[in-house]
Amino acid sequence: MSLLSAGFRPYTAGEGDFQAPTIEEFYPQVIAFAGTPFEINRIMLIRLLVMTLLIVVFTLWTSKFRKSTATGQFVPGRFQMMGEISLNFVRKSIAHEQLGEKDGDRFLPLLTTIFFIVLGMNITGIIPGLNIAGTSVIGLPMLLAGVAYVTFIYAGVKRHGMKFFKNALFPAGVPKAFYALVTPIEFLSTFILRPVTLALRLMMNMIAGHLLLVLCFTATHYFFLYSDGFFKFFGVGTFTFGFVFTLFEILVAFLQAYVFTLLTTVYIQLSLADEH
Repeated sequence: MSLLSAGFRPYTAGEGDFQAPTIEEFYPQVIAFAGTPFEINRIMLIRLLVMTLLIVVFTLWTSKFRKSTATGQFVPGRFQMMGEISLNFVRKSIAHEQLGEKDGDRFLPLLTTIFFIVLGMNITGIIPGLNIAGTSVIGLPMLLAGVAYVTFIYAGVKRHGMKFFKNALFPAGVPKAFYALVTPIEFLSTFILRPVTLALRLMMNMIAGHLLLVLCFTATHYFFLYSDGFFKFFGVGTFTFGFVFTLFEILVAFLQAYVFTLLTTVYIQLSLADEH
């Protein structure tokens, strides 16, 4: 049986045709301030919304605790307890694990900010009505990677002075004859590739996830509404895949926030290490 006789119609550029997602997904129409540095589109609105929500949530998490009538002590409410659990995850599982308590607490505000910004921006990719991650365009990942870059250099210089750069580029124990080879590699890996890989890893994961979800649900819409006969059942499969990938994207959103924050912490730890 041919595809045509089975009811599958080849498409032309008309209504009802299947249209695969393209890179244009990440360049939505400008909403306001077109042609200015303050140009706003849907992705920028999502970023502003997430930042507003994070400010509100952290304000509620850190607002006054209620006073217990039984003990007379201040205790957190249920919502504040959720905040404490979330903050302790970053504090103990990332900051203290890599930097120890003293240095971990010193850099905790920055690490907490990075973690929740990345998580909040990532999770919008699966929220109906938003449907795209705020980190799926390079600007925000570059900014966060830049903050991480400045921080680990600051940490190294603060601890070791200008000797930080010397020991980073000319590691101890390497024969002097090999520095012509080792030093350029160390420079690229430490001062160039670290921020680049941080930004690209985050952005590309969000781009891939968005395109995959759009592909699944666009195909579902096409099969249910525009295909004929047996091919309508393909919509059940694409919808199932879309649902499963949505759950997977929730995991990816959390993992990317964790990995970005963890790598930032590791870079700080390497800068603080005694060999520098």
